[in-house]
Amino acid sequence: MIIGVGVLLTMATASAKEPVHEQLDELAAMAKGKRLGFLTNGSARTAAGMHDVDYLLSVEGTTVSTFFAPEHGFRGDLADGHKIGDHIDEKSGIPVVSLYGQRKAPEDQHLQNVDMLVFDIPDVGVRFYTYVWTMTHAMESCAKNGKPFVVIDRPNPINGVTVEGAVNTKDLGLIGRIGEGEEFGVATRHGLTAGELATLWNQEHMNPKVDLKVIKAKNWTRDQWWDETGRDFIAPSPNMRTLACATIYPGTCIFEGTNLNEGRGTSAPFEMIGAPFIDGQKWAADLNARNLPGVKFEAITYTPDSRRFKGEKCGGVRVVVSDREALEPVRTGIHMLHSIVKLYPEQVKITDYAGRLMATPDLAERIRSEEPDAIVQSWEPGLEKYKAVRQKYLLYPTGESGQQ
Repeated sequence: MIIGVGVLLTMATASAKEPVHEQLDELAAMAKGKRLGFLTNGSARTAAGMHDVDYLLSVEGTTVSTFFAPEHGFRGDLADGHKIGDHIDEKSGIPVVSLYGQRKAPEDQHLQNVDMLVFDIPDVGVRFYTYVWTMTHAMESCAKNGKPFVVIDRPNPINGVTVEGAVNTKDLGLIGRIGEGEEFGVATRHGLTAGELATLWNQEHMNPKVDLKVIKAKNWTRDQWWDETGRDFIAPSPNMRTLACATIYPGTCIFEGTNLNEGRGTSAPFEMIGAPFIDGQKWAADLNARNLPGVKFEAITYTPDSRRFKGEKCGGVRVVVSDREALEPVRTGIHMLHSIVKLYPEQVKITDYAGRLMATPDLAERIRSEEPDAIVQSWEPGLEKYKAVRQKYLLYPTGESGQQ
């Protein structure tokens, strides 16, 4: 089914001062006479709070033939890991093709009624967040089928300057895949926007390449955090609820690869870590004694209402960021894991998934035998290679100097 709506918004509704409206208006002009596929979720909204899809369908001459749904669904309200089936969007009547579950990318038949595929999902600047890899899979499908690919770019919420963490390889890609023979991939905290990552991926890793267009974020400099952009933070997934969560997430997500609770089932996912066997006072004291930059740890007790240890009282810590510019979230996560293993060597279990998240396949063994900063230091050669490649694809200046 193809839906086209012929209502032209007035300038009062679509103010040129609203950055997302500007981007969508640019897309609408580019897409006149074309059938759009739209890869998006519920967090893609204008400054006025309207879903980008609803805005776009209200612009005269805009036609959307198919929606594509990433993890958490087209409306962005499904739990992590929930497999999504194809369906019809109730509000618009447009078919929704799932890209999380039975397939990772549009199949050839899904692009037959699509002249241009648009990616419009805010990212959080971390390699293991799935949306940008759904984007690269979709790019590859478009390249195969000769379809243009457009990215509605958004600011990196945790800034586009800081780069940290191990670089994934072709053997340990988790979600991102690196081509045969490549020696580097993408750092944990990659310091890119989705549009920049798409450009890097297209130029460095894709063959054939896709006809790529990035509609740049308006009025953003890469040193800015999300709360400095004047835009509301809209949760891009159910457990990424705040900028504070996104700030520490590059490090504390490591606990998804352990038998601890990573804050799911609480009001502060990824900011609270614990388990029934943990003495929070003891753990907080050990962590604070490490004097990690930009962060303090508060002893807490909490009871998750879902997921791991549902209904059980857990001891643990709350991660409190005191200086986000000084914070090294990935290093912080490694220290947290090292600390809890030291305190509870028999109770703490680490799975291979922790190593995959951190692009360090032997992490479960190394965290018990090496100092955390030695592990962090071992990432530097790959990280330096990544930084050199990344530099070629930066689309935005840094601050008033205009330097990248």
